[in-house]
Amino acid sequence: MGLSVIIPALNEEASLPRVLSSVPPGAEVIVSDGQSEDRTAEIATRRGARVISSAAGRGVQMNLGARATRGDVLLFLHADCELGPGAAEAIQEALRDPKVVGGSFRLVIAPTRWSLRLVAFGSNQRARRFGLPYGDQAIFVRRADFEAVGGFPEIPIMEDVELVRKLRRRGRLVCLRETVTTRARHWQALGPMRTTLVNWVTISLFFLGISPTRLAPLYHRLRGAPNRAR
Repeated sequence: MGLSVIIPALNEEASLPRVLSSVPPGAEVIVSDGQSEDRTAEIATRRGARVISSAAGRGVQMNLGARATRGDVLLFLHADCELGPGAAEAIQEALRDPKVVGGSFRLVIAPTRWSLRLVAFGSNQRARRFGLPYGDQAIFVRRADFEAVGGFPEIPIMEDVELVRKLRRRGRLVCLRETVTTRARHWQALGPMRTTLVNWVTISLFFLGISPTRLAPLYHRLRGAPNRAR
């Protein structure tokens, strides 16, 4: 198995060293940099990753990164997420089943407290029972299937959900026991429960047919965050 890891990044100089240190040995690593204004590109290059310059936006960045890779398996790892031990071996074992097109990892949120453990539990149940992981669970996929569905949609929000929906039409997605750890910063501004509520409202509206272009301003307004590419 040739494993290629694509990391979309935007001003991630603080978290990038930890993320790169967690990548399985021997994997090809592409950092798709969305025109960072800090030392993201410098740090990535110094640590042996290949840096691709891109317009900001996760869908755009991850597609561009994927096109620059050579592996037959693609792993999309957010720049604030760290893979646990055994990731490459677990992916290889899962993909022995030809019905499996890809999957994700068991989410851990750090630093741990009860409310964030509850959030992580819900995320892992969603991925296991409904085959619907989010991007922070480190989505992996066979290159052939990724290309067959046209990659990530280059939309301002929900690019991970839409990719997963398309992949599920081609085969099964698994949630591995091995872990990916993400940082709690996403939940800090509103707190875990309010952030989760905002996420539920947003994805419900998306499934009801509201376009990502209309959803993005609402999502950022609810979270009190600037409406910009991530």
